[in-house]
Amino acid sequence: MRERSVDIAIVGAGPAGLAAADAAMAHGASVALLDDNPLAGGQVWRGGRVAPAFAALAQTGSAHYLPGTRVVATPVAGQLLLEDASGAHHLYYRKLIVASGARERLLPFPGWTLPGVTGAGGLQALVKNGMDVRGQRVVLAGTGPLLLAAAASLRAAGADVLLVAEQTDWARLARFAKGLWRQPAKLAQAIALGWELRGTPYRAASYVVAAQGTGRLQQVRMQLAGREVVLDCDWLGVGYGLLPNTELLAALGCTLVNGAAVVDRTQQTSQPHIYAAGEATGIGGLDKALLEGRIAGLAASGQHAAAAALAAQRARHLHFVAELAHCFSLRPEIAQLAQADTLVCRCEDVSLSRLQQYGSWREAKLQTRCGMGPCQGRICGAACQTLLGWSDIGQRPPIQPARLATLALSPAPLSTEALP
Repeated sequence: MRERSVDIAIVGAGPAGLAAADAAMAHGASVALLDDNPLAGGQVWRGGRVAPAFAALAQTGSAHYLPGTRVVATPVAGQLLLEDASGAHHLYYRKLIVASGARERLLPFPGWTLPGVTGAGGLQALVKNGMDVRGQRVVLAGTGPLLLAAAASLRAAGADVLLVAEQTDWARLARFAKGLWRQPAKLAQAIALGWELRGTPYRAASYVVAAQGTGRLQQVRMQLAGREVVLDCDWLGVGYGLLPNTELLAALGCTLVNGAAVVDRTQQTSQPHIYAAGEATGIGGLDKALLEGRIAGLAASGQHAAAAALAAQRARHLHFVAELAHCFSLRPEIAQLAQADTLVCRCEDVSLSRLQQYGSWREAKLQTRCGMGPCQGRICGAACQTLLGWSDIGQRPPIQPARLATLALSPAPLSTEALP
């Protein structure tokens, strides 16, 4: 059994985690930075395209960098049970920063399980990892700025982006755009994306009704501002915004509100010595993630005054978080697209009609195994919240799927003398 001890453990090597590691190491803390992806950068800098400020850190010898590593359990305070390709190991820490990022919210509709249908961000990730889409016809639909970022990546890779369909109406989009003057960096990003996507059809108040095809996606049926159309396409990317990854924070007993971690001015959660940064505290984008990561890294390394001094900057980002959530809230039609035979839990092949027989997530899990497949309810749990109004979605350990040999390990407490 391998063991490692550090001052600060950081879960997530995306922008927030990298910023936290950089700030903490600058003040002499020993750091372990881990991520379940093989390369640092998160979705923003996927494929190792890390910002120059963190390039050395992402390849690093200065931190204990643990790529391809997942947190399986939290056996005792100050300890994480980890698993990588070579097996299990324990990581002991004095402070913990959770920068676990977010995942796409995927909602079921007829045909959403066809090959060729994926999340908008998932399709972007495939392209960033080298998938060839040159000349292929793509439709993107759902809600939020991720649609535009995905469209830009796909166009740059040579795809023919036929349509970007945004379910929010023009009035809300206009109010949101008008408020971007408070966020100059985001306004600049929006202008740059608009220029990159010139000529790409963009429709508001529009959404997917169904995906169609024999064995694979061939067509997509759309509602475009009240008018139904059918488009031939090769790929359909659909995403209804992002959801914070809070499974680890929940397992540690941290308070969550509206699906995000509650933190103070220094990013500390309701649990002492545990901090959260980035999308885990609310969906707000790159600039918020970098700032919160820096605040958490400073606070965890004992620089509390420096961390608190950045709180005013963070307040502006929190205003953007609220505006983003309001503008891109779901229209009621989205929750009514799934038919009785539409699969909601893809892992265990559970249809909407089967779930409608039960009154809660717990009851449905006991009777249908919904949420008990490889995704452990990360996709179907959110779908059940939206479609069925279930609010008691929870997760049982392990935090991530793991080998039986790892799960069989008993906690191996380390004496405090062994800690740095």
